[in-house]
Amino acid sequence: MRRAPPAHRADLPDHDMTYLRWTLLLTLLGCVLALTGWQSLAPPVRTYDAVPVERGDIESGITAPGILQPRHYRDVVARTAGQLLRLHVEVGDSVREGQLLAEIDPADQQAAVDASRVQLESLGALREEQLAQRDLARQQYERQRTLARSGAARQEDVQTTHAELRGAEARLKSTDIQLRQARASLRSEEAALAHTRLHAPLDGTVIAVGQTLDVQKRTPLIRIAQLTSMTVHAQVPEADIHRVRPGMPAWFTTLGGGGRRWPARVRQILPVPPRPLEQMSPAAGDPSGGEQETGQGRGVLYSVLLDVDNGDQALMAEMTARVFFVASSVRGALTAPLAALQESTGRPDVHRVQVLRQDGEPTPREVRTGIRDQRRVEVLEGLAEGERLLVNGAHRQEQ
Repeated sequence: MRRAPPAHRADLPDHDMTYLRWTLLLTLLGCVLALTGWQSLAPPVRTYDAVPVERGDIESGITAPGILQPRHYRDVVARTAGQLLRLHVEVGDSVREGQLLAEIDPADQQAAVDASRVQLESLGALREEQLAQRDLARQQYERQRTLARSGAARQEDVQTTHAELRGAEARLKSTDIQLRQARASLRSEEAALAHTRLHAPLDGTVIAVGQTLDVQKRTPLIRIAQLTSMTVHAQVPEADIHRVRPGMPAWFTTLGGGGRRWPARVRQILPVPPRPLEQMSPAAGDPSGGEQETGQGRGVLYSVLLDVDNGDQALMAEMTARVFFVASSVRGALTAPLAALQESTGRPDVHRVQVLRQDGEPTPREVRTGIRDQRRVEVLEGLAEGERLLVNGAHRQEQ
């Protein structure tokens, strides 16, 4: 007899196929539920936010904003009124001492010089005439005195000629005074004529150029600066000014400096905040310059000057600076983040921290600290390099 071929799954009845599917589905669901229950009963795995104790440099001090200005500069001010004819320089030009910068119309000044010279010549001619009159009056007076001694002249004639001599001498003296005044006026007019040509007072770079002349207000027309040396004008609040002293080391950064630090030292602390002179009197009103609003009311800002070398001329005038005054510093010290410090122990230099053991669990410890900056603190005692500290005392649970 021939055997019948084995039956395929396609040959199973429909109710058998349905039973098989439900069996597989229930089995899979049971596995998922069992796994979920095991995870809910398993103990949580704790991981901590910890950072290592490392060596580094720490600087303690205060920060303040500042503005950069050239240390050495001179303003070229027009001393003569007139129309500006020509400007020979522009902002950014390098100039040498004595170089012609601008010209003012000299017509009025030249006319004044010519008038002073004419007046001087006229007074000179008048003096020659009065000198001759004085000499004549002196001769007549001497003649009358001689005749009077021999009895040939009256005393009245002697007195008359003497008065005429004294009058001639007085007129001559008055003319001499006018001559001196005329010579001084001529020198002044010649100086005004010379000031119609403005020259550079020093070697440097043109950093500002005006277009109008105001002789009465002495408004600068051109400003020339030597950019190889700059000064930072830092504004330090009155709450911190007592911590700043001349010669104090500092450094600063600029907005466009790419993180570069420029070393500097404090040259001078101005004794009063910057403000116009008319506001120095208490009766002049409430000055706004040199003050800032603080959480406890209005505070005063004092100017601190710091000099810095600018040989590569990477610094420019009016740049904004962020100045850090270094009160104390330490190099290669053990450091810990400020976020790892917990409550104080009653001593300002002793704090508690949480140190992670080898098994990953934290244990409390007291450490003695030194100087600090905005992020880290110097560790003097209680920790070793490489130990890990719990940050902010926080941990997270992972299932």
